[in-house]
Amino acid sequence: MGKIVIACYKPKEHKAAALKELMKTHLPRLKQEGLVTDRESIMMEAGDGTIVEVFEWVSDEAIQNAHKNPAVLQMWGEYAEVCDYVPVGSLAEAASLFSSFEPLN
Repeated sequence: MGKIVIACYKPKEHKAAALKELMKTHLPRLKQEGLVTDRESIMMEAGDGTIVEVFEWVSDEAIQNAHKNPAVLQMWGEYAEVCDYVPVGSLAEAASLFSSFEPLN
């Protein structure tokens, strides 16, 4: 059974455009490695510029395998250059009963 996750990427200073471009490649690269399902991701932007993505891993095992996959590790290195990962609870929108974000895809 799949595992749906919410990931939040806060762009580093002057890196918002680069992060948005990189986000276009995220799911296709994970799909190429067989780590995510065919379910399309949902990408949104918080008020502070953080990109929120909801996507589905194939399984818990796929998540573990990603941490050993050279292609994924390279991709995560690219992300480290343009953003920091933050918990969804750190976003101001998370305090609302019905959190809303700007759609990106």
